[in-house]
Parts: sequence; structure tokens; C-alpha cells
Amino acid sequence: MAGFEGEAPAERVAYEPMNVKELLVEMKDTSELLIDLSYSAVLHGNADLAREVLALEEKMDVLQLRARMSLMMAARNPDEVEALAPVLGLAAGADRISDAAGDIAKIVLEDIGLPDAMRAALPEAIEVLVRGTVAPDSPYADRTLLDINLESETGVRVIAIHRGDDWLFNPGPDTTVRAGDRCILRGPERTVGEVYETVTGEAFESPDLPESEIDDLERAVDSIVLMKNLSELAVDLAYGSILFDNDDLAEEVRNLEVEVDALRSRFEAWLLRAAADAEDPVALRGLIHLGVSTEVISDAALDITEGVLRGLSVHPVVELAVQESDEILVRVAVGEDSALDGERVADGVPTAELGLNVLAIRRGDDWMLAPAADATLSAGDVVIAKGTRTSAAEFRDLAA
Repeated sequence: MAGFEGEAPAERVAYEPMNVKELLVEMKDTSELLIDLSYSAVLHGNADLAREVLALEEKMDVLQLRARMSLMMAARNPDEVEALAPVLGLAAGADRISDAAGDIAKIVLEDIGLPDAMRAALPEAIEVLVRGTVAPDSPYADRTLLDINLESETGVRVIAIHRGDDWLFNPGPDTTVRAGDRCILRGPERTVGEVYETVTGEAFESPDLPESEIDDLERAVDSIVLMKNLSELAVDLAYGSILFDNDDLAEEVRNLEVEVDALRSRFEAWLLRAAADAEDPVALRGLIHLGVSTEVISDAALDITEGVLRGLSVHPVVELAVQESDEILVRVAVGEDSALDGERVADGVPTAELGLNVLAIRRGDDWMLAPAADATLSAGDVVIAKGTRTSAAEFRDLAA
């Protein structure tokens, strides 16, 4: 990672025996959080979130270096080299996602700037994320997440906690919130502000997002929002292709990467036309940075699937790493007479209030990616969804 003004010198990393599986779990969780945080930083023009992205990017650099050292030590013969090659692809892909997220964060920290139309469009593309430091007198301080019962009462979830130099990803019900913790909160706009105020003791200010009057700029923004959504989906499907050793999912990642490339070409065309009508064309530089970084994320997803696409066996350490991540992909087949047969995809998951988001549906040889809420499930459908392990177990029961 290139140095940023005010950053501490890079940490010196020496080899030490480490569990590769645990490293990969941490890399996967870190890369996914980085995507969320970086776009949220851009949306809110939030320098605090952007700095958290750079802190995580530095952490990813160390994780990636440790993973490479451990893999080099593990490969003792040609068979092991072949089996571990896809693991290197996964580590490299996660690291590229991290670098791209860091570049997105620097749009805020280097004051490169984005047009108001970008900020107005992004709320439709991502969930609301905020970062708040727990005040000593906060009602949440020194209580477990189970005791606080935050998600059930408000719909807001603590997705990560930055405590000193350590990160706690996907904290569980037994995690205790402490004064000074920097909590990353995700939830509905109507309640996340109230939770932020309870956590920090400070007023929450929602950004004012005016609309753009330049049609070509709005088209450029629409293109980049779609690029962002497709790139995130590609990352999810890439990990899914490893988890299920699934050629079809890997092929969909390749198709998505091609689509993002095409979208970038259209985005650049609309942006150049918009520059002719903009009062200050230099203010559009942030969109250029965002477009480049978003495409890098889709390219990185393709790197992750390389072993599957080339027919290499998935090393058990990779499968275990993906399976042990708290937020996982679940693949279910809708059975005859199951609770899902004939149900609409509404708010992510049909019939049940589960913390799952349906990413794709395979029906025969056809795939529906990011299906609309009015899509109807049928017996025989294979559904790919993302959520917690508890929700995934309930979802499997519904499909049976």
C-alpha cells in the first residue's frame, strides 16, 4: 500500500508459524468490510470511516504477506504446489479488493471530491453504515450485544468493532461493548441515527444530498452504481464458487467481470459528455477514481475463482476458511411442497424475517442475479443467499 500523509511507517513482518485457515477467514471478512466502509465513506464524505478503511488496508497487507509466507512453507512437493495455487489466488484477490477500497477512501481524505449526484445515488445502492465511538456514559458500555438486543429492537447491527489495534469482525451475542470502542453500525436510515446518538452521546447529522441537473452526469452515476452492485455480487459469487467447488458460479463471476468492463466504457463516455456541461469539470475526478477502483474489485473476484475455472481441486483449507466466516453464503434447493415453493422474493428472504439477502437463483441452466422482489421461487430452484449461520440454517429448513 502506498504511504499516506500522516501514516505510521509500515509494520515489519517476520515469519512465524500461523494457521492458514484462520488467516484466510480474516482476509475474507476484512475485504468484505472494506467494500462497505469505503463506499459509505464516499457517500457521507466521512473522513473517520475513510481512515478506518486505511487502517484495515494496512492490516490486510500484513495478513496477505503472512499468508504467502505460510503457503510457501506448506508446499513441499508438486502435488501440494498445485493444491495451494488457488489459495494464493484467493489471498491475492482479497488483497486487491483491499487496495481498491483504500483508493476509494482516499477520494475523501485527499479531497478529490464527488459531484452531488453521486452522493444522491449511492443511498439506493448501499445500506447505511456509520462509525461511532462508545462514550463512557453510553447505556451500551460494558454490556453484551445479547443484553443490548440492538438488532431485534432497532434493526441496527454492529458489524465490526475497532478496539485499539485489534478488529472484531461480526461480533456475536457474547461480545461486550466497551467505552472507547469504535463500532461500525449498519441498519435502516430511520433508526441508525438514534443508535449512533445512544452509542456516542453526540447528535447524528444526515447528509444533505441535492440532485444533479446534468442528464449525462446522472447517466454516468447510474452506470457506476450498477458497476458497484455487480462487483459486490461478483465477490460474493467468487467465494461461493470456492465453497461449493461450483463451476457455474465461477462462470457467472467471469460473466459479471465482462459486464463491469462494458459498463466502465459506457460510464467513461457519459462522464466525458457531462464534463462539457459541468461548471467545474475537475470536480468529476472522484468519479474517475471510483470507476477504476470498482472495476478492480470485479477483477479481483475473478482472481479468486481462478483455481475453480482452471479445474484445480479446491484445497480443504480454502473451503474451511469460507465455511468458518460468520457471514456466509448458503446454497439451498427448493424442494417439492417446501415453504418456499411459490413464494415471492420480498425484502431478500421469502416468508420469514431472516437476516438473509438472496443474491442469485438458478433455474435449470438459467441464472437470475440479484432477483427482483416480485420474482417467485419454484420447486427445483437453487437459491444462493448471504447471511448469518443461524439464518442460513433456518433458510435450509424452509427449503426442505
